[in-house]
Amino acid sequence: MVTLHTPGKGPYTWQQQLHAMRKPLATTNSVTRARPLPGAGPRGWLLLVHQLPPTPSNLRVRTWRRLQELGAVAVKQSVYVLPDTAESREDFEWLKVEIEGAGGEAVVYSADHLDAAAGAALIDQFRQVRQQAYTALASELQRIQRAGASRQGPPGRRRDLARYRERFAAIERVDFFGSAGRDRVVTLLGNLEAAAPSAAKGKGPQPTRGPADAGQYDGRLWVTRPRPGVDRMASAWLIRRFIDSKARFGFITDVKSAGDALPFDMFGAGFGHEGDRCTFETLAARFAISDPAVARIAEIVHDLDLKDGKFGAPEAATLGITIDGLQLSSMDDSMLLDQGMTLFEALYRSFGQSIRPSRPRSVVTRKHKGSRPK
Repeated sequence: MVTLHTPGKGPYTWQQQLHAMRKPLATTNSVTRARPLPGAGPRGWLLLVHQLPPTPSNLRVRTWRRLQELGAVAVKQSVYVLPDTAESREDFEWLKVEIEGAGGEAVVYSADHLDAAAGAALIDQFRQVRQQAYTALASELQRIQRAGASRQGPPGRRRDLARYRERFAAIERVDFFGSAGRDRVVTLLGNLEAAAPSAAKGKGPQPTRGPADAGQYDGRLWVTRPRPGVDRMASAWLIRRFIDSKARFGFITDVKSAGDALPFDMFGAGFGHEGDRCTFETLAARFAISDPAVARIAEIVHDLDLKDGKFGAPEAATLGITIDGLQLSSMDDSMLLDQGMTLFEALYRSFGQSIRPSRPRSVVTRKHKGSRPK
């Protein structure tokens, strides 16, 4: 939890808090900064502190709903936090204007966590909230899937699919730290899409189905969601190693903004989950990559990403912990993706070495002493 205080003094009262913190957002040099972890980028946070008037009576509900839409997490009564990004700053500043326009008081300020444990706990709190949202959505999708086509006609199924897509996009948009449960929802949505009429299927940059021609993917920009996890790290490595050696990578939150870029592991467009395959498996299949070491990596990535234990890969648990550590150590998405790709390159080389058959040793026949020529 975050405690607002003056260095060397006790906690502020509400009035003292609002008065003391009413400073431009740019004045963050006075904030005590924790020593970053080796290789970690700055892990900043934005906090909104508000005090709402008793009237209008619906202001409290409106403010709460807006904070939920933004993905903010409550760390104390009337104190909400978001990761420090330009978009979050704009969101909090607009909400501040709305609160003040209704007669309330609000202030937005930035801060760094004081120690690694506090930061990790806050990230875990964000992940738990998003995981609960994914789990609730997955339960509804499973219920719809069990009901089958007899539940309603094509127009109703299209409405359902569009509604669930929007709900998934809203959760994904505020999933700042790659929460568990997301890929399960993608798989369930994919199953519903496959059973839906063609008019209900997603629209966006779609690669041609069937075997892909790698020549069309030379020197392209590939885009995916921020905060890469196991499937996106592995897929980016596979793309640069086997598909597009000059590939460049970027991050977007809305697949509609991809333009000419190639989305991967994003719902509704590009290369992603197909059936029970994760994105890594889809790419390997579509580009006919039959390397035994890649196949072994695919089993690990599948088990970690879909969490169905299909292959029972013994390396999955260790790799999962390692990737969790990378995510905690770096807040820069590009750096995190590079580190993940390096990890999978090391894994590939190790598996390639262990799979490669050993060369037979030559047999040296010793000559008996008596056989030496005289």
